[in-house]
Amino acid sequence: MKTILALVAACSALAGCNHLPGLLSEDSESREVLALIGQAHRVAGLQGEEQKKELNAANQGFAKERSPYSRVRLALLLSLPGTSFTDEARSMTLLEPLVPPPGTAKVAPLRQFAALLYADVGERAREQRKSAQLREQSAQMKEQLDALRAIERSIIERGKPK
Repeated sequence: MKTILALVAACSALAGCNHLPGLLSEDSESREVLALIGQAHRVAGLQGEEQKKELNAANQGFAKERSPYSRVRLALLLSLPGTSFTDEARSMTLLEPLVPPPGTAKVAPLRQFAALLYADVGERAREQRKSAQLREQSAQMKEQLDALRAIERSIIERGKPK
């Protein structure tokens, strides 16, 4: 009887430990996300050449190991605004495979961060396209206004007595 109780207790304990690897991996992924955010903040404060060195290191890391972490690291650096190497299209391409489908119940922290970054970079790209369109429309309107002013001047000059 004691043996059966001990066996049941051991099985219960082992069954409870079944979730432990998932919890540990989530915790390590949470640390990875925090490390990525810290690295992005640090790189944003560096000068141009030092930023390029960090980008080269991230590129080499991704070339060696195409892990989700190295993918997000490279995408994050490529999405930093104000750098000479910002490439939002490539950043989105790197992030897209990691973005979970809408409605996914449980998503790992690194994938959640990738989805957030993907949405942010996508929104910035849309805003830049919209801004470029508005600048183009503004230039066209200025040309039209200049043409109307030229017509107005020619009409005024024709109406003046000689």
